[in-house]
Amino acid sequence: MSLQPDTPLLEELAGFMPEATTPRPVPASGGSIASAWRLRQGAHEAFLKLMSPGTGVLEAEAAGLAELGDADAVRVPAVLAAGADAGRDWLLLEYLPLEAPSPGAWTELGRALAAQHGVTADAHGWYRDNFIGATPQPNPRETDWRVFYRDARLGHQLRLARERGLDGATARRVEAVMTALDKLVPDSPQPSLLHGDLWSGNIAAAGDTPVIYDPAVYYGDADADLAMMELFGAPPPEFWASYEQHRPLAPGYELRRDLYNLYHLLNHYNLFGGGFSGQARRICDYLLAEIGA
Repeated sequence: MSLQPDTPLLEELAGFMPEATTPRPVPASGGSIASAWRLRQGAHEAFLKLMSPGTGVLEAEAAGLAELGDADAVRVPAVLAAGADAGRDWLLLEYLPLEAPSPGAWTELGRALAAQHGVTADAHGWYRDNFIGATPQPNPRETDWRVFYRDARLGHQLRLARERGLDGATARRVEAVMTALDKLVPDSPQPSLLHGDLWSGNIAAAGDTPVIYDPAVYYGDADADLAMMELFGAPPPEFWASYEQHRPLAPGYELRRDLYNLYHLLNHYNLFGGGFSGQARRICDYLLAEIGA
């Protein structure tokens, strides 16, 4: 059963909303991890997420939204408050009436995401670990992208996958990719500010303004965000034309796209099992064939 906001919590949350009255909760869709609610208070609304206590997922989400919000590039829901008690963790966000992006919103997303990727750091990773879905995501600071991606991304997911029962043949193919990163990523990219989980389900629009949410923030190769956008969807031509006008893709993007999506396929295997191991194996075979390994 999903967690529900009780009266003491609603009275506490009223202090972070414009009016003094206790808000009225209405169930909302909010993904498979958290319980989601719209809080209505007269003419005002907020969005509330609840999770079992102690996971740290919502605290990490709040930190990621704050990092993206500080970039002032792509719009994200503002964090109003976050907290915890004995029964749950909670995150209170600005409520935005979201809809599918229009062509104009996709064009604006291209410009704004290029601007976000222009926000850089002196190392890959982040100041804290977080989560990719429900999976812990380590973010050690590392100046060498290939080392970061090998150890903190593929290596981390491979260890979890072996614990889950990943077959040895697929595990060996992932290891072969890990040892060939110098051929797959020939240059060390700038550490760009990434959403980190930018699949189609985390992209919407408020009018013609694109909105992204549910981040797994870190600093890394900007192509990793673009790759995730293509894993379970296909951004329209308006997006690509706008993004490349402001931040042209480097040669070899298609190969890096599949390399970076290997991380997400391994994560989906760890979360859901099923055929994701086969997809991961096929990507490994393709990558290794492309470089003659």
